[in-house]
Amino acid sequence: MDRRTFLKTAGAAAVAAAGAAPAVHAGGRRLWRMVTAWPPGMPILQTGAEGFARRVSELTGGRLTIQVFAGGELIPPLEVFDAVSQGTVQCGHGAAYYWAGKEPAFQWFTSVPFGLNGQGMNTWLYEGGGLELWEKVYAPYNLVPRPCGNTGVQMGGWFNREIRRLADFKGLKMRIPGLGGRVFARAGGTVVLLPGGEIYTSLERGVIDATEWVGPYHDMRMGFHRIAKYYYGPGWHEPGSTLELIVHRPAYEALPADMKAAVDAAAAEANLRMLAEFEARNAEALAAIRKEGKVAVRTFPADLLEALRKLSNETLEEEAGKNPVTRKVHAAFTAFRRRWRAWEELSEGAYYRSLL
Repeated sequence: MDRRTFLKTAGAAAVAAAGAAPAVHAGGRRLWRMVTAWPPGMPILQTGAEGFARRVSELTGGRLTIQVFAGGELIPPLEVFDAVSQGTVQCGHGAAYYWAGKEPAFQWFTSVPFGLNGQGMNTWLYEGGGLELWEKVYAPYNLVPRPCGNTGVQMGGWFNREIRRLADFKGLKMRIPGLGGRVFARAGGTVVLLPGGEIYTSLERGVIDATEWVGPYHDMRMGFHRIAKYYYGPGWHEPGSTLELIVHRPAYEALPADMKAAVDAAAAEANLRMLAEFEARNAEALAAIRKEGKVAVRTFPADLLEALRKLSNETLEEEAGKNPVTRKVHAAFTAFRRRWRAWEELSEGAYYRSLL
């Protein structure tokens, strides 16, 4: 988000103790349980998952009710994938790259460095064959995936030194996980993995020199604007992170057609609404950061981004070489990105450049 480590909250009940929830009740009414990878009450992420559940109930006239449990309330956050795969619960909400240890290809269905923004991810998934590929990759795990939220372009991070060129990363200690962290390490930086609760203190005390998180809205909630000197964008490492609804396949296939349609429609609606909420809240928070005037908000120099792009391409090719599934997903993603970028450069890219 490491948000991944942050999600390992304490006090989670054991999966075995949770037991399987009864799915069908008298009158054909169904009760599902959803587990998420988010802390209780986390804005947009946890609240978005809860909104999805409410919408399913509305669309089905209460015939399908989904009880939502935040990370740690029923199972540990990073066990969402296994809990749904095994049928302990009927559905879950998280991000595919959290489960990359099971299959590296999963990362492409969330975000990869210099990948697609939110609009691009939606285009690939809904109209570019991405969702069909995602379904095939998840099929061995007994899961049905659906896009269900997007963070939009994230920020590049909070720094306590100015970043002008690639060489400025050399020796820099930064909390940046995943593929972005591997690219940062290639650039000469030192990756430091920390749970979310330790990031603020580590940055304040100089244990790390920089950190990335999400975007202005969630970053302000973490308080980084009080202790960092520079705030850089864009988030080249996560340009459009798709969030996922995962459903236990037998539970999904047992639904009548109208309930399946309701689940799919509610997921698509949540996908749209959560991206819109991220965009709105981030715009408000960025304005507040700038008004406060204590942090220099900067854009990474173009030549630095180009150097990072080259390192990212090397990293993705290396990751794609791990197995045939990852190679196939990477090839499909790259081919779509090439076609889509040619259009975007002529349309929206040109439009945004004209506004500068």
